[in-house]
Amino acid sequence: MKGKLTKRNIVFLIVIAILIIPQTRQPLQVLLHKGLSFFNTSSLIDQDDRATVSFSNWKLKSDVNTTLNFKETEGKVVLINFWATWCPPCIAEMPSLQALYNDYNDKVVFLFVTSDNFKTVEQFKTKKGFDFLVFNPLNEIPDELKTGSIPRTFVINKQGEIVVDESGAIDWNSETVRNQLDNLLSE
Repeated sequence: MKGKLTKRNIVFLIVIAILIIPQTRQPLQVLLHKGLSFFNTSSLIDQDDRATVSFSNWKLKSDVNTTLNFKETEGKVVLINFWATWCPPCIAEMPSLQALYNDYNDKVVFLFVTSDNFKTVEQFKTKKGFDFLVFNPLNEIPDELKTGSIPRTFVINKQGEIVVDESGAIDWNSETVRNQLDNLLSE
């Protein structure tokens, strides 16, 4: 019995060490969030509960040195994802966002917004094989889109209503999300 406790203690210490060491902790957290993302689904906000976005002069700078005025997205379906390169749930959902982007980027405006510097973003995108544009906010974010946590994703319909507001890792490349976008695009 004493030998079993020692083996359990060793296994416990190894697990604790894996969770403490940053090089092993983040991949485990990403894996966990990726698994959870298959259970977290995107759902539409009820019509009566939808907030309307103020298309203010929110300006964003892209990682290819272009500037976008948020007002330019008015009348379009927009997906805004607030994220960071160091955030495990953000990293977990990024492959599904890239897959969705691959199929919808000519119909939906994708705004991947981070406060990370572009050098870090480029290294992250290159390592992971992502090719979407990333934006840094240049001025105040509209009140309806302010968030205290990441990842946070909003989908805005053509009428400027927030129809999806999700926090945490989601499988954005699901049939549910694709149907939501298709319906929004046909409105």
